[in-house]
Amino acid sequence: MSNNKMKSLNPNNLGLLVEECQKIKISDFLGKCRDELKEAIIKSELEILGLKIELTTSKTCYNGIRFWFKCPLCGRRVGVLFKHPLTNAVGCRHCLKLDYRKRRYKGMIEGGELLQNTGSDMI
Repeated sequence: MSNNKMKSLNPNNLGLLVEECQKIKISDFLGKCRDELKEAIIKSELEILGLKIELTTSKTCYNGIRFWFKCPLCGRRVGVLFKHPLTNAVGCRHCLKLDYRKRRYKGMIEGGELLQNTGSDMI
């Protein structure tokens, strides 16, 4: 004889269905905690550096959250802020009127290479 007791079922009580119960998923809690933890870590790192910079977020394709800095000068949402070496102003590259070296010298480099190549072809 088996010690397992079988529950008796009757037409009025067939047991509960999964769909009738509230779901409590660990992934819901982890996602929320991860986002709150990320925000807290970023804010504390900025505080350690002595910077008061707001954060903003956007949704990703798969319902994730992406964090952004809010430029203190123009309010633009950016992934990178810069600290000016002379004025110590913090802002995006547009506000600080910064340019990339490669863009600044692009025409000069290409023009120089072009002159060197045409000079050697003439010989």
